[in-house]
Amino acid sequence: MDYMKLAADATIVGMESKVGGPFGATIVRGDEVVAAVSNTMLRDTDPSAHAEMVAVREACKKLGTMDLSDCVVYATCEPCPMCVSVMIWAGIKDVYYCSTRDDAAEHGFSDVHLRKYLSGEDDLVINMVKVEDREDCDHLWEHFHELNK
Repeated sequence: MDYMKLAADATIVGMESKVGGPFGATIVRGDEVVAAVSNTMLRDTDPSAHAEMVAVREACKKLGTMDLSDCVVYATCEPCPMCVSVMIWAGIKDVYYCSTRDDAAEHGFSDVHLRKYLSGEDDLVINMVKVEDREDCDHLWEHFHELNK
């Protein structure tokens, strides 16, 4: 089965139905297609609804686990840092992609600002402020561990 074609086909359906832009992803476990999706940013008014994020969400729900370490992702474009992060959190080790970040940028979908922030090149993208000594937040760690004994 051509898993990349499934991602491309889902992308076309998503674009034609005004669900999202030119990005799609397929998640496969063994020989089973777990999810084949387009991004849903336009439909959901959600900047996190990239194809890889949508696919990971669907796969986790379908499989009843957050551990996708036995899955492979096929993406129509090189995943952005957010999508790479969620795939790492899910334990995914193998990702195949077609278009590059440069191809995406050439068509108005640049993630260079994210990459520069994460590499430490540009700390002006977002102002991160550490708030000290919040008892209401500081106790949450212990509360979590007590609930999960």
